[in-house]
Amino acid sequence: MARSASPSIPPLPLDDQLCFALYSASMAVGRLYKPLLDEMGITYPQFLVLTALNDEGTLTVGGLAARLGLEPSTITPLVKRLEAAALVGRKRGLKDERQVEVSLTDAGQDIIARTPCLAEALLGKAGMSIPELKAFKAQVQDFGARIAATDAN
Repeated sequence: MARSASPSIPPLPLDDQLCFALYSASMAVGRLYKPLLDEMGITYPQFLVLTALNDEGTLTVGGLAARLGLEPSTITPLVKRLEAAALVGRKRGLKDERQVEVSLTDAGQDIIARTPCLAEALLGKAGMSIPELKAFKAQVQDFGARIAATDAN
């Protein structure tokens, strides 16, 4: 059953919609990061996988998917491409052979060591201090958590 629109809130113009502002900001960050990631030979989703592995250590494909909020079927091709580039290693789990464990290789760690330029570029373009950027990120995360919590109910 479809929900009816609230008569008290008229349709918002595109420029007044939060979803469009978030989307536009995400696209701007992607455009900023792309040439830097291209120099490293990785895509943004691959950067996320490498960063998650750097943060957490060895993770299963399912663990990576959960950490990134993606489906395992999305993670598997990313991991296979990263393995082909020798940036991650995959192996069957010792406790459960159905699970595939993924970890950074030395080359993957070398790529991660080159990624601080992304934060530097973002800080420079945004004209924000580190505390300002952290506070903004916390607001966005809180907003996302609130939306996700309503989806779970």
